[in-house]
Amino acid sequence: MSVSEQSPAAEIAAGYAFSGPALELGALLWDGECHPDARIRLPLPMLNRHGLVAGATGTGKTKTLQLIAEQLSANGVPVFLADIKGDVSGISAPGADGGKVRERAAQVGQEWTATGFPCEFYGLGGVGQGIPVRATVTSFGPVLLSKVLQLNQTQEQSLGLIFHYADQKGLELVDLKDLRAVVAFLVSDVGKPELKGIGGLSTVTAGVILRSITAFEQQGAGGFFGEPEFDTAEFLRTAADGRGTVSVLELPAVQDKPQLFSTFLMWMLADLYGDLPEVGDLEKPKLVFFFDEAHLLFKGASKAFLESITRTVRLIRSKGVGVFFVTQTPKDVPGDVLAQLGNRVQHALRAFTPDDAKALKATVRTFPNSAYDLEEVLTGLGTGEAVITVLSETGAPTPVAATRLRAPESLMGPIAADALEAAVKRSPLWGRYAEAVDRESAYERLAVEQAKQGEPPKPAEGEAARPEPTARAPKEDESLVEQVVDSGVFTSLARSIGTQLGREISRSLFGTARRKR
Repeated sequence: MSVSEQSPAAEIAAGYAFSGPALELGALLWDGECHPDARIRLPLPMLNRHGLVAGATGTGKTKTLQLIAEQLSANGVPVFLADIKGDVSGISAPGADGGKVRERAAQVGQEWTATGFPCEFYGLGGVGQGIPVRATVTSFGPVLLSKVLQLNQTQEQSLGLIFHYADQKGLELVDLKDLRAVVAFLVSDVGKPELKGIGGLSTVTAGVILRSITAFEQQGAGGFFGEPEFDTAEFLRTAADGRGTVSVLELPAVQDKPQLFSTFLMWMLADLYGDLPEVGDLEKPKLVFFFDEAHLLFKGASKAFLESITRTVRLIRSKGVGVFFVTQTPKDVPGDVLAQLGNRVQHALRAFTPDDAKALKATVRTFPNSAYDLEEVLTGLGTGEAVITVLSETGAPTPVAATRLRAPESLMGPIAADALEAAVKRSPLWGRYAEAVDRESAYERLAVEQAKQGEPPKPAEGEAARPEPTARAPKEDESLVEQVVDSGVFTSLARSIGTQLGREISRSLFGTARRKR
């Protein structure tokens, strides 16, 4: 049905009539009718102004991500997607033709063609299917690691001191064994003076940190830290035909560890921020990063963590990266972050409870004034429909438009497990990252020193000989810190680490280590 030139729908449609390249999102819904000639679009240069895709469970958010990712790839823009439930892998395969797809295409004026897109599949730490993504503890940094370990503010500050010491000594912490060794050293008699000038590290706090590390490892998460460390520049690749590569992080195997994978997503974004040069506004972004289950990132986050997210999102735009947060309602995203999300795709919301009704009213207030009764529209949208407002080519918000979205052209569901495994194994990145490497680091050096201590170490020249230590039975209530400190390796550690002077490690805005090129 055509839009009448005198109707409010015509004014809305005119707000999306861009002259430059744009993504096709769907067709305008007005007064209960879909208007295929009124195309709702998103200018390609505005993708680095960030965005939000929100809506209740089952309203079509994942298919919206797939639709946007397909068109970005077709325009030569690489995309990163997190696949929480395992149903995004189908973007690599042509979609299944059928009556429902054809019906939707006819409704929105879409020329639908089954198409697969170039993909790489990744997995955190080699858990599940995918090219393993690992980070060193040094690279991850104290702010993000505190979030993963669920430390409080005091403990987070103490962990920051530990990283500060390791950074000053040029001591790279490859895995959690290295971190545990340095924590224990810094509360030993030999190591305590190392931090005396900047506040020191209490034995109680060190014990909490060590127990958190141990619990984290017992959950099977220790393998996410180590080498070879993943280079997030891999996400910027394009295929031989010029299309952008869609990087899919497969998370079904770790979906029960939300703190872990949401924080790892932030590490990837922070690593990109620290590595990319300033480029200003581009004709198209270098990468669009979809941050799924965004509420998990902000839940329980410290003030320092939230401030770092806000700054990273604000500044990464000038490096050519667009970030889309994906969650259920806008209230899941802190106001300072939400204010930076210029492109909005809001799927249906439910109002079954008083809290739902409150969230609905709060969502409506985040939109510009519109010709719609948004409370009514947002509760009446069907699956694959959304309320949209984006930034125009001039940077001004477009009119709010209820929209019936296009159908993705790739497979709307997972590919077969054997097909996914074959795609992973034939990737040129598989040989680079598949096998974990445990090179010599602080933990290994300590083990060597401990093995040498068959006889007491000789005193240094001019130093009085120390009395032979007397054996004692371990106390039943001996703390974890005491067990590690009293293990007999810290005299050697004082020599091998306490006096080591390597190149100082510098950190970026989020506290992640700057990558060495």
